[in-house]
Amino acid sequence: MKMSRLVVVAMMAVSGMAVMGQAPTRFTVTVEGKGPDVVLIPGLAGSREVYAAEAKLLAPHYTLHLVQINGFAGAPAGPNATGPLLAPVVEELHGYIAAKKIHPAVIGHSLGGLLTLMLADKYPGDVAKMMIVDALPFYGLIFNKDATVEMLKPQVEAMAQQVMSMPDEQFAAMLPMTVSMMVKSPEGAKAVTKSSLDSDRTVYAHAMVEDMATDIRPSLSSIKTPAVLLYPFDVTAVKDPATITSVYTGAYAGMPNLKMVRVDDSRHFIMYDQPAVFDTQVQLFLK
Repeated sequence: MKMSRLVVVAMMAVSGMAVMGQAPTRFTVTVEGKGPDVVLIPGLAGSREVYAAEAKLLAPHYTLHLVQINGFAGAPAGPNATGPLLAPVVEELHGYIAAKKIHPAVIGHSLGGLLTLMLADKYPGDVAKMMIVDALPFYGLIFNKDATVEMLKPQVEAMAQQVMSMPDEQFAAMLPMTVSMMVKSPEGAKAVTKSSLDSDRTVYAHAMVEDMATDIRPSLSSIKTPAVLLYPFDVTAVKDPATITSVYTGAYAGMPNLKMVRVDDSRHFIMYDQPAVFDTQVQLFLK
């Protein structure tokens, strides 16, 4: 990380004060560039560096607020490792936006996309427009189109307990196979694996439960913020793109002002698997 960015992080404790007079405790922010404001939020166990390539292209024209959630990708977990994550982060994002007096476009990947939806739902005045990068309003739909939170939560909690109880060596050995299902790019896979290994396991496990067991579909019809959804299609995983499209159209049914864009030959990390397409879509979104 460049010294200028380190200085910015230190300054956030003063300039990033939340509405209640406190600095964010669930994340840090680096700010770079000049122009209209864009907030970028990574996903579960993710690093802000997932947006590094895109940030280089955007910084000459936009002020970028790159979020790093505490406990992910080597960022210290702080005192809240075992507590709720999603709702507190939403509150602190609202506080950060209010304190900075900005009205940003927000880009969120995966869990970051869920956070973006939650922010736009609770504080509709905060977000000018949003890009959701491969996130669902309820993760359980991946397993079963008729899934409910009550049905899924015991399974997710069991998965989280298994993650927590794994020796470090076993967790490290498991990750490459898991990551290979989410990203095709070899360099991207290395980055995703590293950020997962560097994450605090307790924060990771608790956030995974929240991410998978949160269903905001009942709120979608009230979210009026203009939105773009990028979702991937990989023929090696699913033969018929209509199958994938139906999952996303069904999940987001009833949400107004939503444009859906399918990105072919990509898995979950679109910014790694199809960087040129990702950049084109981000540029179109921000114009």
